[in-house]
Amino acid sequence: MRLSRIRIYPVKSTRGSELAEASVEPWGLRDDRRWLVVDAAGDTLTARTNDRMLTVTATPTADGLVLSAPGYEPLTVPHPAGDAEPLPTPISRLDRCLAAGKTADDWLSEVLAEPVRLGWQDDPRRRAVGAKHGGRDGDRVSLADTGPLLLTTIASLDRLNEWVTATRADHGEPAGDPLSMVRFRPNVVVDGAAEPFAEDGWDRVTIGSVPFRFAERCDRCVLTTIDPDTRIHGKEPIRTLSRHRREDGKVWFGVRLIPLQTGTIRLDDPITLG
Repeated sequence: MRLSRIRIYPVKSTRGSELAEASVEPWGLRDDRRWLVVDAAGDTLTARTNDRMLTVTATPTADGLVLSAPGYEPLTVPHPAGDAEPLPTPISRLDRCLAAGKTADDWLSEVLAEPVRLGWQDDPRRRAVGAKHGGRDGDRVSLADTGPLLLTTIASLDRLNEWVTATRADHGEPAGDPLSMVRFRPNVVVDGAAEPFAEDGWDRVTIGSVPFRFAERCDRCVLTTIDPDTRIHGKEPIRTLSRHRREDGKVWFGVRLIPLQTGTIRLDDPITLG
């Protein structure tokens, strides 16, 4: 097996970026989900409720990031200073972000067509991985939902697309295009898995020279039903996953991993188990 894709999402729920290599930190890939957007009520804003988030690209820089969106001038956003206004995160009462400031807030509010604020997680060591999500003492996570890193496999996506084609035929619908892996927002994608969904049983995974351990399977939400390029909302893959991958009231695709060491992973790295 080999590593076929590496992706990060510097601002939670915005567009992802493809990388040739990535540094692995204790809380995930470097620059992955270290920023978030909150709405006027102080709740985390995601593309589930505002799909304009999927038009925003965030590119990390040495001292911040650059925000861009079609039809808007790019905006350079520096990391907030240590004395910046704290922005409590609704993700964890033990965590906090630092407010990025009015310029970034105004730019994003215009792009997203609602008043929002941008925050940066200055210290990911504060947020622990919950025990119910496979966390152990000392495990940390950035602003990702529950775990540091999400792994998917091409074999599982291929099987899912076979199921989706059959589901559409059962409903008298056109076959349509196959679903893209981008919908599932993985950090790493594996090519060459022996069986679809074999990753559900991988206790330990080594990518290149960096070992990870299994934390939990990933339950999927309606965000996967939004085409990230067109922002068209549909029924898939949730409809088909509900037929084939439903358990404990949830549907499952992909697994979350926790790094056992830091290091660097690269495209085409070999992937070994055990």
